[in-house]
Amino acid sequence: MFATLCLTSLLLLQTPEVASQAEVVIVVGAPGSEEYGERFTAWAEKWQHAAQEGQARLTVIGLKDAETENDLQRLQTVLTEGGQSESPLWLVFIGHGTFDRRDAKFNLRGPDVSAGDLKTWLAPLRRPIAVIDTTAASAPFLTALAADNRVLISATKSGGEQNFPYFGGYLAEAITDMDADLDKDQQVSLWEAFLFASRRTDEFYKTDGRLQTEHAILDDNGDGQGVRAEAFRGLEPIQVAADANQQLDGDRAHQWHLLPNAEEAALPAEVRRQHDRLELEILALKRQKASLSEEDYYQQLEGLLLQLAELRN
Repeated sequence: MFATLCLTSLLLLQTPEVASQAEVVIVVGAPGSEEYGERFTAWAEKWQHAAQEGQARLTVIGLKDAETENDLQRLQTVLTEGGQSESPLWLVFIGHGTFDRRDAKFNLRGPDVSAGDLKTWLAPLRRPIAVIDTTAASAPFLTALAADNRVLISATKSGGEQNFPYFGGYLAEAITDMDADLDKDQQVSLWEAFLFASRRTDEFYKTDGRLQTEHAILDDNGDGQGVRAEAFRGLEPIQVAADANQQLDGDRAHQWHLLPNAEEAALPAEVRRQHDRLELEILALKRQKASLSEEDYYQQLEGLLLQLAELRN
C-alpha cells in the first residue's frame, strides 16, 4: 500500500499509545454431522490462533456446550455490548447457511440468525466492521449488510450457490500464511487473504476435476455488489471502474490486518484512522490522474501528502 515509508517516520515521532485493540467474534454454527463438526472446529481454531497472536479480544460462540442463553441470544448480546466501541470488529461465521429466495439464514444451535437480524443489530454501530460469512448461500448477507466503513465477504456469489463451500477453510489458513502477503509488507491483509483463498479454491476444483459450485465475493465500497478475485491480477484490477470516482473494492480490505507488522501495530489509533483515510484518497486520486490536468493532479496530490506529513507533528 501507499506511503509505507511514511509509517516508519510516524513511528519515530508518535507517542507509544497503541491502536485500539481489535475484537474478533467467531460464530460456529450447528454442524449437522460429525464430519462437518470436525471441519468447522479446525477452521475456528485457526481463526482463534490468529486472533490470539494478534492480541485481539476474542469471543467464540458455538463450540462449547450451550449455556443459559442460546447462541442467537449470546450473539445479539455480544454485538449490543460493543455498541460504543471504536475498535475494529471482525465477525466470522463458520457453518451452514440457507436461502429460500426470501430470507438468508446462518444455522445456529437453536434459533437461526438471519441477514435481517444482523442488519438490525449492526445498524447502530459506528465502528469499522468486517463480516466474513463462509457458508453456502451467503451472498444475501453481503447485500443486506453493505455500508460505509464495512468489509463484507461471502463464500458464494449468490443465494443460489447452496452446495457446501470449501472457501472458508482456505481463508482460515490464508489469514496467517505469509505466502498470501502479495505486497511483501510482512503482514497479510484481509484483501490479500481473500484473493489467496479464492485462488486456492479455484485450484481445488480444477485439480479434483469438479464443476465449481462456489465463487467468493468481497464488498468494501458500500455498493453491495461485491467483486470476485478473478477481476484482479495480483493486487491490481484487470479492469478499471467506469466511474473514476468510484472506490474500487479491495482498497479498504487491504487496510485490515489481524496480525499487523511491527510498524502497523505501533501506530496510535487516531493516527491509524487518519492515515487510512488519506491513503484511500490518494489511491482514488491516482485513478483519476488521466482525467485531470497535470497541474491539478499534482496540486491535489501535494495537499494530501502535506496532510500525511502533518500527522508527524
